[in-house]
Parts: sequence; structure tokens; C-alpha cells
Amino acid sequence: MREGRRLILIVDDDERLREFVRVNLEMEGYSVVEAADAEQGLAALDEEPPDLILLDVMMPKVDGWEMLRRVQERHGVGSIPVIMFSGKVEEEDLRNAASRGAQGYIGKPFNPQQLIESTKQLLPT
Repeated sequence: MREGRRLILIVDDDERLREFVRVNLEMEGYSVVEAADAEQGLAALDEEPPDLILLDVMMPKVDGWEMLRRVQERHGVGSIPVIMFSGKVEEEDLRNAASRGAQGYIGKPFNPQQLIESTKQLLPT
């Protein structure tokens, strides 16, 4: 349950990664909801819009870029901050994330502290 804490939605098809990130963020005082794919993520969005979305780029069926587009379509560009993350990090991806309205882009594997710091910058507890 939320209890006034900031809500973060993690969307990634890697269950271990979701759990790892969730545990770290919960230790920092955030409430966390997990989704294994874009469809689950969009359903969670409809249930309770989060304060921040951590979104994997490479997922089966619907990728992170398409989910980002759908989030913006439903809620407006920039209304819910999004940090994208991916195993593929190239200059073009960083520019692509910014031009598509994402507030951040982190490469995997990442240092959990980096993700927590990026989260705290966008969403102070």
C-alpha cells in the first residue's frame, strides 16, 4: 500500500532485475509496482498512475518505446516522468530517449546506486 509514499512502476521482462530494483527502491522509502511487460504496465497505469516509470526498452511483443508512446498518449508528454533502461547504450539511444520525452536513459547492467540517485533526482522522497 502507498501510504503517501511516492509510487514507482517498474516495467521489465526480467523478473530478477525487477525484484532487485524494487527491493533497493523500497529500502529508500518508495512504493513499487512491478509489471513483466508493456501490457501489464499499461494496466497498472490505469489502476493507479505512478509518480515515475522505470521502463526497459527491449521487451517481447510491445517494446519500451511503444509503451512510452502509449503512456504519453493517455497521460500527456512529461506528465509522468520516465527513465528508460537497456542493455544497448549508444549515443543515438540517449538522444532518442530525450527526443521522445524520457527524462533519463540508463544502460544495463547498471549500478543500483545510479538508478536510485536518478530516481531521487526526479522524485525526492
